[in-house]
Amino acid sequence: MNTQDLKQKFGIIGNNVLLERAVDIARQVAPTDLNVVINGESGTGKEVFPQIIHQNSARKHGPYIAVNCGAIPEGTIDSELFGHEKGAFTGATEARKGYFEVANGGTIFLDEVGELPLATQARLLRVLESGEYIKVGSSKVQKTDVRVVAATNINFYQALEKEKFRADLYYRLNTVPIYLPPLRERKDDIHLLFRKFANDFAAKYSMPVLRLAPDAEQVLVNYYWPGNIRQLKNIAEQVSIIEKSREINADTLLKYLPQYNSNNVPSLLKADSSHSGFENDREIIFKVLRDTRAEINELKKIVFDLMSGDSEKVHTLSNESRQILNRGYDNNDSNGNTGLTIHKSIGSPNNVQQQVIEVEETLSLQDKEIDMIKKALRKHKGKRKNAAKELGISERTLYRKINEYTIEE
Repeated sequence: MNTQDLKQKFGIIGNNVLLERAVDIARQVAPTDLNVVINGESGTGKEVFPQIIHQNSARKHGPYIAVNCGAIPEGTIDSELFGHEKGAFTGATEARKGYFEVANGGTIFLDEVGELPLATQARLLRVLESGEYIKVGSSKVQKTDVRVVAATNINFYQALEKEKFRADLYYRLNTVPIYLPPLRERKDDIHLLFRKFANDFAAKYSMPVLRLAPDAEQVLVNYYWPGNIRQLKNIAEQVSIIEKSREINADTLLKYLPQYNSNNVPSLLKADSSHSGFENDREIIFKVLRDTRAEINELKKIVFDLMSGDSEKVHTLSNESRQILNRGYDNNDSNGNTGLTIHKSIGSPNNVQQQVIEVEETLSLQDKEIDMIKKALRKHKGKRKNAAKELGISERTLYRKINEYTIEE
């Protein structure tokens, strides 16, 4: 079966070169027993490619099991993957087969493999190397013959540097990498996908098909699509159901696109989308920098006015700025990074008693990131979903950063 036949069979729409390359690699690697890692942002359609590989392999008559590693609690992931014996832990009232036992002779798809705990990664490595595993609560070694296809949206090199992912497991898994491009790298495919979704929803809800005006088509192409194909499909469904008019112009479509042309999408990120694994981290860093820039600039201006003895400008300070100056700064963190330092107190607008010693911007992005996360959590009273939305990141990313920085909520 050639690449075009595979795309038609599995409902893959688009003619982008990177997409065609991904489908072609999946087609070529399918007859082998090599392990495959599919890398791409959330919503790019990674779940389709393990099915392509399985159904075009010698294992196509065997079991196919898809496991979302990020959705299984750390305390039960070993039991889910490798099974457990009766009485292995509280609540284990009977023995249970794990996915690797059930999928024997077939294919197992490990989605979000980068979320696996390190202890589970060691167990997985043993399965990949020898086909052996031990159930939780057992001492008996069992064998399985399973092909592993993994997918992740994390940057593996970053995870390796932070020791969040085992290097030996990475090289064992990543025999053949497949990269799925984000939607913003497939601009010519966006309108094709929207039209397909609009036709599907028109048939599903028994209504006329949506038509996009030229300016609306341009909006689709220019939008950043952080949620990729999944977001595009949701937008198509919303517009199909809510709008009475079947002719959609740009103004109408913009109402359904959150943060369109927003500063939350930094131009640097748009220009270099090849490093997609860093996006979540970079988004929050850019947001932190934007939110602190105004305060830094204001404080610099205040200090300049104080040094030049301009009491009139000091008198017009906002309450917030006066509070900042009154409490003073000496923000040296534990790593020796020096923040904004102002040794200046104001007793009254006309009574300046001390001198400004130093004004310097902090160089620690990590400290600013931690501070912004804490502020967002406090603002939303610990509700992670709302805090993540405020920060412009996913709830999963926020959860990971809370653990990484050991932030107390």
